[in-house]
Amino acid sequence: MASLRHKTPGLRAIGKENIRFAFRAMAAQKLRSFLTLLGIMAGVATVIGMVSFVVGFNRSVTDSFSSFGTTLVQFQKYEARFGGGGPLPEDQKRRRDLTIEDAKALKELGTLAEAVSQERYLFGPGAASLIIKNSEGQVANGPTFCGTNPDYAPANNSTVKDGRFLVDADILHASHVAVIGPSTAKTLFGLRDPLEKTLYIQGIPFRVVGLLDAKGSRFGGDQDNIVLIPISTFDGMFPQIKNGGGDTIHIATVPKDPKRMYEMMDQETAILRSRRGLKADQPNDFAIFTSEAQLKSFQQVTGGIAAAMILIAGIALLVGGVGVMNIMLVSVTERTREIGVRKALGATRRDITFQFLVEAVTLTGVGGAIGILSGLGLAFFARIVLDSPAAAPLWSIVLGFGVSTVIGLVFGIWPAMKAAALDPIESLRYE
Repeated sequence: MASLRHKTPGLRAIGKENIRFAFRAMAAQKLRSFLTLLGIMAGVATVIGMVSFVVGFNRSVTDSFSSFGTTLVQFQKYEARFGGGGPLPEDQKRRRDLTIEDAKALKELGTLAEAVSQERYLFGPGAASLIIKNSEGQVANGPTFCGTNPDYAPANNSTVKDGRFLVDADILHASHVAVIGPSTAKTLFGLRDPLEKTLYIQGIPFRVVGLLDAKGSRFGGDQDNIVLIPISTFDGMFPQIKNGGGDTIHIATVPKDPKRMYEMMDQETAILRSRRGLKADQPNDFAIFTSEAQLKSFQQVTGGIAAAMILIAGIALLVGGVGVMNIMLVSVTERTREIGVRKALGATRRDITFQFLVEAVTLTGVGGAIGILSGLGLAFFARIVLDSPAAAPLWSIVLGFGVSTVIGLVFGIWPAMKAAALDPIESLRYE
């Protein structure tokens, strides 16, 4: 035990001395060392930056879907198309419209749903020509315009900050009342209380009865810039949407028990299939969306991007590792006489191997540290200047530094072994 206590400080001292040798070698060949480390720096910076962007984006997407409720199940006529998606497939064009009667059937026949929201939206040219303004003529900035029913609030995880939401009497009488989001309220009424104020939709007066709580942005869109009116009033103003001139109706549902979401979805799917006369071997002629499924789709996209970036980073690290091996081989050649002197003074093969391995690891460790700082700098720049939710988790920093260290070990072994294998007599004669 005593001998071990004497040896340990000696090993530590040797390690520190080898690290000092490594920094002296780097300082003596600054440009060569920097060029050698470029691959390591680029690879680690790419890993840190990529992880920061992907993690931040996934958090943003998760928060966005959570704002609609994680148990949301929505039925609509057409499948989702990213970025607009071009013309509709012929089989989707032939689909029958979903109707308010379908939504009522889900409400009456389903036993698991807490809420069944009927939603009709104004999209395309109709939305572009829509004018919503206040009494002074101030125009709203392109809000989402939706006709719906009282179940919209629980189905879409929306709450009322002031006033009230739509009620059954509003739907029954096709009342000219509106519930608006905080962004719309700010545009039309500034700091004034919007309740009981009048706004004009296509010149028709509507009384504001409710102000929604803020939900924030989602994929670059402002969820708080929204105007909700009774669906019966909407259909009276825009009968062409109801009669097949748009995306028909969206039916959003949420379960009474979150654990039974998929059971509710199966039950509602069976109700709609029965109403539409579909046989067992026929596919659904309507689209089904869940927040969870859409979230997984986005995560698959970001996972693919991350895989591509990791491949690029791996190539950069491989190039950096080859550069480290090259500079260490050159270093062994340049220091052949020094190695001979050390061996003549009693240094073992293990001592020489350890010395050059420490130098290789120190070299790549410095490159990894610079790469980490560069990656964090990119994430900070994106977060502050580009307003991106980039965030570098601690594990990515540890991974970046660990990978750079491992590269030093792997690509430093051959030069270290070559140095250790030199004959001391021939080394002393080397000029």
